[in-house]
Amino acid sequence: MMDWTDRRCRSFHRVLTRRARLYTEMVTADAVVFGPRERLIGFDAGQHPVALQLGGAEPRRLAQAARIGADFGYDEINLNCGCPSDRVQSGRFGACLMREPALVAECLAAMAATIEIPVTVKCRIGVDEQDPRAALFPFAEAVREAGAAALVVHARKAWLEGLSPKDNRTVPPLDYPLVYELKRAHSNWPIVLNGGVASLDEARGHLAHVDGVMIGRSAYQDPEILLGVDPVLFGEPAPFPDAFAALEAFMPIVAEGLQRGERLHNFARHLHGLFAGRRGARSYRRILATEATRRGAGLDVLRAAVAQVEQEAVLEDAL
Repeated sequence: MMDWTDRRCRSFHRVLTRRARLYTEMVTADAVVFGPRERLIGFDAGQHPVALQLGGAEPRRLAQAARIGADFGYDEINLNCGCPSDRVQSGRFGACLMREPALVAECLAAMAATIEIPVTVKCRIGVDEQDPRAALFPFAEAVREAGAAALVVHARKAWLEGLSPKDNRTVPPLDYPLVYELKRAHSNWPIVLNGGVASLDEARGHLAHVDGVMIGRSAYQDPEILLGVDPVLFGEPAPFPDAFAALEAFMPIVAEGLQRGERLHNFARHLHGLFAGRRGARSYRRILATEATRRGAGLDVLRAAVAQVEQEAVLEDAL
């Protein structure tokens, strides 16, 4: 979820669910060690539980980055071995690491020896010409033995040759049964399923076979579904009764950001999917897309956008 699940996005998603674990966008180990750390991996304490996702393939550097992440207060460090973008291929990390389980194990061991919080791995079921079962099962064994506390499996292959990163999110077929089979082979090791999960009903169905479900783009494109996470999956009340109340609760967080000199667009770009499918949603998105990008835009713009949906809701109730 590079360029998507930044600290502002995560702050909004935490308003919608108290229980779901949030993950950062992938940050390279070199960037964490040598870059502007606060800007890259800083986060608000209210985001817990939250995991830092790292990219890299050099054990010593990853261990350094993991130590920094732990010192920042993250609850988990996750090594990404599933991203298929051109940039990660050129850097010998991401999905191409599915071909090098021994190297991944070395990276995991170095990270786990450096920090006390859990170190986990996110992977695909294979890449390119690999047979998924022949690739995934030895990979899982290697990272488990190296100290991985859990494995998150995106249930698609990654085609590094012939498919764009965008197509890699949808074109390779999903193989959920293979992930279920992996879980049966590791009954006492947490396996989390990822890929193509579009609803909480689907997530609940998968949870009959695995220990957890990771929802990415569906939650970003229609964040209102996160309001159902606590009641549907954890049996606890939702933080707020509806998306209007949740967005109102997010307003003070936006206001604090504006006072720090951030632009409204930095927050609003993560809100476009809210109210998806409702009357007035198009006007809501238009205002955010045109007005929130202007320098000096404030909460009045956000309130004006929400008013478009509220007015339509009142008219609909009156009919």
